[in-house]
Amino acid sequence: MTQNLEASQLSLNDVCRLLKLEEREADAWNDFFYREPLSEFEQQELVKIRNNFRRYLAAGKVSEELVKFLVVSPLMGLTGFFDVPVVLTMEDSIPIEVEDEDTLIKGRLDILAVNGPDAEIGATQFWILVVEAKNSAIAPLTGLPQLLTYAYKSLQQQSSVWGLTTNGESYRFVRVTRGNPCTYQILPELNLIDKERSLLLAQVLKAICKLQNVQLQIA
Repeated sequence: MTQNLEASQLSLNDVCRLLKLEEREADAWNDFFYREPLSEFEQQELVKIRNNFRRYLAAGKVSEELVKFLVVSPLMGLTGFFDVPVVLTMEDSIPIEVEDEDTLIKGRLDILAVNGPDAEIGATQFWILVVEAKNSAIAPLTGLPQLLTYAYKSLQQQSSVWGLTTNGESYRFVRVTRGNPCTYQILPELNLIDKERSLLLAQVLKAICKLQNVQLQIA
């Protein structure tokens, strides 16, 4: 009998055991891609996003849905994720089949960015970025088990994928890579409230968005 599991109920240890994932030490940002300087307009828009979020944060906990609406969506729009050929999808349910186990993990993606105007989950498309959002009171890495589970799905059709888990203020990027075993790397924390790290945040998102031009690497 197949065992059905919910991704949101799994611990990091559970995910690593079921998916045979191993953590690897992260490289420097420069080892992954070139980061373009931000224009004056982009910097001004980033300040607006930061100020809007700080206003809501000062009033109390910011819900997960507001984090996506106030911060994640504007940041993705600013850094190119609203432009053709990138397509965003939200709250899609995906099944994860576990190799060598009579187990099926199910979960719902918060936000997925793929390339191609006709892209659909499950089609042979390049997954650019998987996003897991939490409310402002939860540490971003709390969402790591879910993020790794969803990102793992893409390794069936490409060699690696980027993931992001955030609570609106803190941002943790993760790179998941196909291999034997598959591995993940957690990059240094970025932060919307801190000016310098917010600039790096926008640069990293822009660089990841440009990965839409990478050709699929299918085994």
